[in-house]
Amino acid sequence: MPEYPSINALDRLLDDLVVGEARRRQLGMVREELLRALARDALPVAARRSLRRLLEEEALGPYVRLAESGALRTRLVDGKRPPTSAATNETRRQCLDVLRDALGLPVLQLSGGALALQPTPRFGELAALRRQLDQNLAGHMSPGQIRLTAMLALVLDAALRSGELVGRRLDHLAPGNTAVYVERQPQRGGGDQDGEGAWFKLSPLSRAALERWLPVRAELAQRAHGTSRLWVSLWHNHDGDPGREGAVLRRPPGMPLEENGLITSYRRGRTRYGLADLLPPKVEQLRRAVIAETPPAAVDTAEPA
Repeated sequence: MPEYPSINALDRLLDDLVVGEARRRQLGMVREELLRALARDALPVAARRSLRRLLEEEALGPYVRLAESGALRTRLVDGKRPPTSAATNETRRQCLDVLRDALGLPVLQLSGGALALQPTPRFGELAALRRQLDQNLAGHMSPGQIRLTAMLALVLDAALRSGELVGRRLDHLAPGNTAVYVERQPQRGGGDQDGEGAWFKLSPLSRAALERWLPVRAELAQRAHGTSRLWVSLWHNHDGDPGREGAVLRRPPGMPLEENGLITSYRRGRTRYGLADLLPPKVEQLRRAVIAETPPAAVDTAEPA
């Protein structure tokens, strides 16, 4: 197949992305599909030269329709190229979300073969969410509700991605919990690099939520012999296969919370704590709503007053 500058740029972008092996394979599938779509002259000419143009709606619309039809398959199924499955279509959508976000473009959602922005909360809904979280802090709260409230408050202040949020440590909080240090995940060459970041001022809501969470966290972490991570698990869990003797590693409460656990906490907490009307289904949608409302600005000092 011919070489295209946009695909070469995509390869560099993929090299810089921090993703798991499964996601990397899925992104590789999308890369091959895009290459075949270009070779078929199915996309705008500008998409050959520019990665940004390749990932714009004008190119992704034809690409998605062609890919979902099965025309970009490399292997025949019973001598044919049938449409791709709903699971594959969803994986393709997620990969396009990752690529567009890495390039600084708004995240898109595929729906019935069309491209549309994922809905985000409106300004008034974010204000209502802040009020509700503040009211909740004034009453009795379970450890799970306290943890989720503190997480949401930090997203509202600093627009953290789920991976950035789960990686926060105690030393990422300024004295008095007045700011949080955020290392933006490296997503493209020449952009944010691993280990670089900035401090973002925390609101009274975040400070109050952290005042409730940190004592709970300290007690939990002590049971698990300590960790510097800000977010820890609330319950016993395990790794491995429960069906095989000796194949299970039991993990006590107070272990570092992983990203899957954070996402599960967010999803369940929406309904469990009466926030379904105020919170979107995904952390990413909340983050983009915060950016659309008022992009968080870094503060000048590591220890703001």
